[in-house]
Amino acid sequence: MTTLTANGLPDLTQVVAEQQHPLLFATVSGAHLYGFPSRDSDVDLRGVHLLPLQDVLSLTPGQETQSRMWDADGLEMDLVTHDLAKFARLLLRPNGYVLEQLLSPLVVHTTPEHTALVDLAPRLLTRHHAYHYRGFAKTQWRLFGKSGELKPLLYTFRVLLTGIHLMHAHEIQADLPTLLDSDSGSVQAPDYVRDLVAAKAAAEHGHLSTLDGAPSHERLTVDIEALHAALDEAEQSTALPDRTDAGADLNELVVQTRLRSAGMSISAA
Repeated sequence: MTTLTANGLPDLTQVVAEQQHPLLFATVSGAHLYGFPSRDSDVDLRGVHLLPLQDVLSLTPGQETQSRMWDADGLEMDLVTHDLAKFARLLLRPNGYVLEQLLSPLVVHTTPEHTALVDLAPRLLTRHHAYHYRGFAKTQWRLFGKSGELKPLLYTFRVLLTGIHLMHAHEIQADLPTLLDSDSGSVQAPDYVRDLVAAKAAAEHGHLSTLDGAPSHERLTVDIEALHAALDEAEQSTALPDRTDAGADLNELVVQTRLRSAGMSISAA
């Protein structure tokens, strides 16, 4: 049985011990990280595992991505992990999702390798991460158009504001309430977003149509388009580089971590 610790995070002691391969870290992602969990929200756990050297070199390599779902006293838990090398490759792409997992303040398991990855994170940020957040927002907006649910609508606002904040402040901030209080780039979300966050807390799959005084679709469209324009402008004016310079150091971290796990070591060239 999985329990919650004093800080409200899942106690993964037993789960970590049961994994086929050692976990380098596990953090909470999803609605809990984004600042609008519902009482019935799933707990999305994300992290990195380490395949043994033999599995990496084998003609039949081990699973680079592993997942597990279970129920803890009626609460659905979901753990998805990538092998360190795959996670590193994802970090080298303009992928804000894996950066959010790495930098999540909701840490349930950590190691020195996790700390080393976090230390490299500022050098992984580029202007092209705006592309990730722009595309994610468009996907969630389409989902909202089909379902009318608050969840994809809040995701749309969240990812646009995260992208804008990243371009201006050069840091990942995934918590929507924090973003609503931020004046990064002098971009402000509409006041009604706070009401949507409060409504989402009551039901994971609540619909906008059930809210009194909910903004019209026309108003939402105008406001979302304004945030897209703000993200476009922020991308053009950001001081973030076009590409990361952390690739070699990230590669060294992967190699040395794998070799240490096998009781080996090599000196850097």
